[in-house]
Amino acid sequence: MIGTAGLLVTGVAVVILPLFVKKAGDNLEIFLFVMGALAVTVTSQWSLSLIREALLGPIKITAAVLGASLLFHFLQLPLERGIAQLRIRVSSRALVCALIGLVGLLSSFITAIIASLILVEAVSRLRLDQKSETRVVVLACFSIGLGAALTPFGEPLATVAITKLAGTPYHANTWFLLRILWMYIIPCIAALCVAGTILIGRRGTLESPMPREEREVIRSAIVRTIKVYVFVVGLIFLGKGFTPLIDRLVGAISYLALFWVNITSAVLDNATLTAAEIVPSMQMRQIVAALLGLLIAGGMLVPGNIPNIIAAGKLRIDSREWAKIGVPIGMAMMIATFIVLFLIQTR
Repeated sequence: MIGTAGLLVTGVAVVILPLFVKKAGDNLEIFLFVMGALAVTVTSQWSLSLIREALLGPIKITAAVLGASLLFHFLQLPLERGIAQLRIRVSSRALVCALIGLVGLLSSFITAIIASLILVEAVSRLRLDQKSETRVVVLACFSIGLGAALTPFGEPLATVAITKLAGTPYHANTWFLLRILWMYIIPCIAALCVAGTILIGRRGTLESPMPREEREVIRSAIVRTIKVYVFVVGLIFLGKGFTPLIDRLVGAISYLALFWVNITSAVLDNATLTAAEIVPSMQMRQIVAALLGLLIAGGMLVPGNIPNIIAAGKLRIDSREWAKIGVPIGMAMMIATFIVLFLIQTR
């Protein structure tokens, strides 16, 4: 009972404090690390295997972030010139629409992390006004989070789901999630593209050149990599701490209710939730509903996805500004998707 109460308090703190306490929002990686450690503590789940997982688990992700960041360090000037030429020939709205769609679809093959780094490099060179830039980044991160789930190359959630469903009765392979989710995810990405063209505002772009200090430097790439490492460790701790509560909920509710329970993906690691929820005995509609809830909710708050934390950190978007856009967009997508799932059930 004490453990459950502690988890609930921790969960509320993870959602609320970054929005209203500046230090928590400005140091989100450390904050989530502390909250994750607290969640593990109140549920008495500390073990050597967990510590080993937390130390080793983020290595591949952080290596990818560092490698891509260093690559962009050497490609910045050609990229800046290319986007400058595009800005002359193509309208800002068309560029935003194309960017949101491309990073979402490409993330299935180049990973969500690489797609998010491409996003921040491209957006920072579009010279959007600050409000428009924040809106575009949030929409594009929703797109990345959705698109990356279509193949196991995109993000850990997809890899975990396919691994858990590889046996009877689904025999899931590389294209399993693409087959069962594309009819939901592609329309969502298209809607995000349209929303991007509407929400960038009338003024759109600024004409001033990019200040030199905004360009990627090796030091900032290393600092970002360390932050991502700490962030992922925090997510591992949070996922482990909340697993007992999630296990109890999953066994007691319907698949449509599970869709809404998975709004917790806004602050918890969706791969961990996938590992806790998805089992071969589930019906296909249960699997689809659970995964869609996880994927959509992941864009609502900064902690929801690694692309969110990368983009927010690089472009200096604080948690409250992200939530002002991410929560309404995410809730609209959740409601629309729920209606579709409900109508399919009653056919």
